[in-house]
Amino acid sequence: MKKTIISFSLLLLNLAIFAQEPADTSYWKKGGMGTLTFSQVSFYQWASGGENSYSGNAFLNLFANYKKENIVWDNTLGLGYGLMKQGTLTKKSDDRIDLTSQFGMKASEKWNYSAMLGFKTQFDKGYNYPDVSSKISDLFSPAYLTISAGMDYKPSDRFNVFISPVTGKMTFVVDDTLSMAGAFGVTPGEKFRAEFGGFVKVFYKQPIMKNVDLQAKLDLFSNYLNNPGNIDINAEFLIVMKINEFLAATFNTMLIYDDDVTVLRSDDSSGPGLQVKEVFGVGLSYKF
Repeated sequence: MKKTIISFSLLLLNLAIFAQEPADTSYWKKGGMGTLTFSQVSFYQWASGGENSYSGNAFLNLFANYKKENIVWDNTLGLGYGLMKQGTLTKKSDDRIDLTSQFGMKASEKWNYSAMLGFKTQFDKGYNYPDVSSKISDLFSPAYLTISAGMDYKPSDRFNVFISPVTGKMTFVVDDTLSMAGAFGVTPGEKFRAEFGGFVKVFYKQPIMKNVDLQAKLDLFSNYLNNPGNIDINAEFLIVMKINEFLAATFNTMLIYDDDVTVLRSDDSSGPGLQVKEVFGVGLSYKF
């Protein structure tokens, strides 16, 4: 344990020293991809019935990675927001902010000593549609902050596994109404919940065929202090199908299971359950 504390302290010290160094862009690799998709369904005197609908989704994925000698520092930011209007009702189809920063030092050819910080929240209010009288989520309600220390296995730029036996996970619910309701696992009336446990993060990207790319992420967290066997799962799959330089089709799937979050199940009961979201669109796309 003493050696672990010393190693982690040295890692943080190197991070502080590195942050003070003059910027040298030659060691940086930066880029990203942005997409903007639209869809429309309209009816006029349609005998079989139907309702007009319009939707738009925007997604921006950025990265900035640093590599110099034995130091690696990977940063990603994912932003997504979408709206759909069906009849007179307007509702969200996507809403997320996802930031990850991982700093490491080489331990061997494929392993790094690493520290990771992750933050997730959303932009806007959410409702249990079609009921829009009371919100069920909002900006920083919830927000998740994860701080981890461990080892990172990275045999290539396309695949890596981060393993942390020492992770702090913090859930924030700053909205007063949601806090009083005990939303997202916080104690009713409290705006903060802390957990301590183990964390695993897997990242994989791979071209499936020409102009078709797959990107997958998987986060697993076990709370040592409360039901460690009930593992929180957050998985995301993104397929990008390029049509040409500026047009693409995207298919995004997210799967979430959190034992502390209450959802309305398909049988109308409530409690922990699998959350699934799928977004498919065709529209403008630009990679830089």
